[in-house]
Amino acid sequence: MIITRSPLRITLGGGGTDLPSYYREHSGFLIAAAIDKFVYITLHRTFFPELILKYSKMERVTSLEEIQHPIIREALRLTKSPPCGLEICSMADIAAGTGLGSSGSFTTALLKALHVYRDNMIQPAQLAEQACHIEIDCLREPIGKQDQYIAAFGNITCFRFLPNDQVEAWPLKLSTETLYNLEDSLMLFFTGYSRAASEVLKEQDAKTRVFDADMIANLHYVKELGRQSQQALEQGNLRQFGELLHTHWEHKKKRSAKMSNPKIDEWYDLARRNGAVGGKLIGAGGGGFLMFYVEDKVRVRRVMREAGLQEIRFRFDNRGTETVVQSDRGGPC
Repeated sequence: MIITRSPLRITLGGGGTDLPSYYREHSGFLIAAAIDKFVYITLHRTFFPELILKYSKMERVTSLEEIQHPIIREALRLTKSPPCGLEICSMADIAAGTGLGSSGSFTTALLKALHVYRDNMIQPAQLAEQACHIEIDCLREPIGKQDQYIAAFGNITCFRFLPNDQVEAWPLKLSTETLYNLEDSLMLFFTGYSRAASEVLKEQDAKTRVFDADMIANLHYVKELGRQSQQALEQGNLRQFGELLHTHWEHKKKRSAKMSNPKIDEWYDLARRNGAVGGKLIGAGGGGFLMFYVEDKVRVRRVMREAGLQEIRFRFDNRGTETVVQSDRGGPC
C-alpha cells in the first residue's frame, strides 16, 4: 500500500503569468501558498491481471489505451508502470473545479505514488516538471505551471517562469510574526460555482498567443503587482498586501467577461464593506473560492455566513507532495 498526498494552493500575487503563451515571451512571476487541504492517491497491488481505477468514475482495464482518465493514462506511460495488478484511488478534501489547483495536485500526487511504486527517487522540481509535461505538453491544456510547482514544493513560494521553460523557485522571506498574522487574516469562502480552469483560461491564452495589446499589458501589470506583493509581505506590510489584492482583482476581471458575475461582485463588495481590505477569486476565475485579507474576521465571517457562503478554514502547508504511507507490495505482477 502506498498513499501520497499533494496540497491545494492559493495565489498571493502574479497569477496568470505562468502560462507558456505569456512567459515564453515575457517571463512570468507569481507567489503561491500551499494550504492544508489535500488530494490523496492510494495505490496497491492486487491479485488480478487488470488495472482498477477509482475516482469520480470506476474503470477496470488491461491496457493503457483503454484508460479513459487522460492524466492517469499519461502518468502510467511516463513512469513506465505496467497496467496490471494495480488499484489506484483518488480522494480530495475539496472538490475539483473550485480554483485551488486540484488538477496539478492530483497529477503530482499520482506521479509521486507511481515513482515510489517503481522505487524511483524524484525531487520536487522534477516532479513538478513531469506533471506540467503531462498536462501542458501531452494533453494540450491551456493552463499554467504554478499548480504543479506549488503542489510539489509546498510552503509560500516565489516562482519565476523563464522563456526557456525553466522555473526558478525560492521561499518567500517572511518573519514568523508576519507568517502567523497573514495566516490568521486570510479567509476563504466558497461561492457555490465550479468550473474547469481550462475553459476560463482559453480566452487569455488565445489573446496572448496573438499578442493582444490589452491582454499583454494586463499581464505585465499583474506581474508587477506580484513583485509589489512580495515586497509588502517581506516587509511585514500586510495592509498594503491586502490593498494590492484588491487592485489585482480589479485588473483580473478585465481579462474576460467570464471572470466574475453579478452575484460574485455583490459578495465581494459585501466583504469589502465589512472589514475585508482586499481579495479576489482564487484560480482562473468564474467561480470557486473568494479569498480575502481581512482586519475584522468576526464581522466578515458573520455577513458572509448570512449571505449563504460557506467558509473553509485553512493553514499553510510546508511539506509539498509527500508519501504518507508505504508498506510491503504484494501481488503477482
